[in-house]
Amino acid sequence: MGDALSSARRTLELEAAAVRALIPRLNVSFTRAVDLIVACRGRVVVSGMGKSGAIARKLAATLASTGTPALFLHPAEGSHGDLGMVTRGDVVIALSTSGETEELKLLLPALHRLQTPVIALCGRADSTLARDSSVMIDIAVSDEACPLGLAPTTSTTAALAMADALAMAVLARRNFTREDFAALHPGGMLGRQLLLRVSDLMHAGDELPRVGPDDDFTRVLCEMTGKRLGCTVVIDGAGLLAGIITDGDLRRILERIGDVRGLTARQMMTAGPRTVDPTALAAAALAKMSEHQITSLLVTDQGRPVGILHIHDVLRAGIR
Repeated sequence: MGDALSSARRTLELEAAAVRALIPRLNVSFTRAVDLIVACRGRVVVSGMGKSGAIARKLAATLASTGTPALFLHPAEGSHGDLGMVTRGDVVIALSTSGETEELKLLLPALHRLQTPVIALCGRADSTLARDSSVMIDIAVSDEACPLGLAPTTSTTAALAMADALAMAVLARRNFTREDFAALHPGGMLGRQLLLRVSDLMHAGDELPRVGPDDDFTRVLCEMTGKRLGCTVVIDGAGLLAGIITDGDLRRILERIGDVRGLTARQMMTAGPRTVDPTALAAAALAKMSEHQITSLLVTDQGRPVGILHIHDVLRAGIR
């Protein structure tokens, strides 16, 4: 137990120190790399072998999900035809701790012929990759956390951290917003939070329970029972919202009055109910229902009822 914990602490301390050591290296070369990516009119092609390839895949995915078209190119496959993925106008990011990865070195002459800028993330400024690249970002580490000094550990952590720093700097330069992120992640929680509108979830048309102010108790009850939303809208002769009648309203009326058959919707309704615009975010509507401890919101457009949003509809859509 003690040896295991000591090894784990040593690993984390070495990797944390390696990441901290990257901060002073954020210099003009890093800024130049950001400039190249932001100015790219094609795609950012990220490449690396082995463990560096795993980091390269992550960087390509991070860039793509934050507004920069990007893809991963396996360097070994690149020299056997996949280099056709790279076109003029692209930018290549190559990751190699040693800067001497043979598969990457084989691609450099072809990339130069295409006049494709190459950004190298490597640990040796005197390496082939560093010398033959447009920009070199230093990701060197002093020691691997592996006690044998063999398994890439500290070096891959440093590469990942610098890759994330590069992607986030590009994001900031692009003024990429939460809304932009949501547009690229429509299936994710944030995407639903920022994209789904009340109009996407509300009950409208024939599903909307509605009665007139002079309709009697029986008509109100039938409309609420038939539409099964636990309430009905009361709409005046001009088509404007007059009020709402909920299941709770009916229970309270029955407790106070024995014979309710002579009551009209006007006498039973709650005037001035909470409403929401159909263009509002569903997440904002949920917050409003939670704040006022209600389960439904009337949806109105310029005072005219156009739908009802129930809390269950919002929760089923995955919004919390």
